[in-house]
Amino acid sequence: MNGDDLRFQRRPDRAALVIALILAGLGGVLLFDAARLADVGGGYSGVGPASAPRVVGIGLVLLAIWTAVEAVLGKFPARPRQDPVPLFWIVGGLAFQLVTLKIAGFSIATGVMFAFTARAFGKRNLAFSIPVGIAASFLVWLVFAQLLMLSLPAGPLEHLFFPGVK
Repeated sequence: MNGDDLRFQRRPDRAALVIALILAGLGGVLLFDAARLADVGGGYSGVGPASAPRVVGIGLVLLAIWTAVEAVLGKFPARPRQDPVPLFWIVGGLAFQLVTLKIAGFSIATGVMFAFTARAFGKRNLAFSIPVGIAASFLVWLVFAQLLMLSLPAGPLEHLFFPGVK
């Protein structure tokens, strides 16, 4: 190994440094907010409303420090080239669900999102994935809306089986 190879390996990983800054920022925000919470002392246990944000904030700051050290030392493995197409399928499915949730109802909107996500992970047959996703989402809707009595948007499919739902 010559000197050029050593210099190349020791170059800081800029992406990891950005991630370290983001982690530090999030940890700082949590610690700042925890410091502003009314400290009621937590009674006899000493655990109050600021305890969990403090722990998470300290954890994020420690992860930021660790990530920055690893980035400066160049210890992250080389990342493979990323393919953006699967990300577009997932974001497209989520956008479809957000836009059509009130109109199409939970089962159809979430079923299509399921199919688009399956497509992103390599299942190419949308004609199969969409009905499977709608059926699975309808079962989820049944559990949450009918058994647990939680409010999920009902669409044509839900009204077909349960005409009185809102």
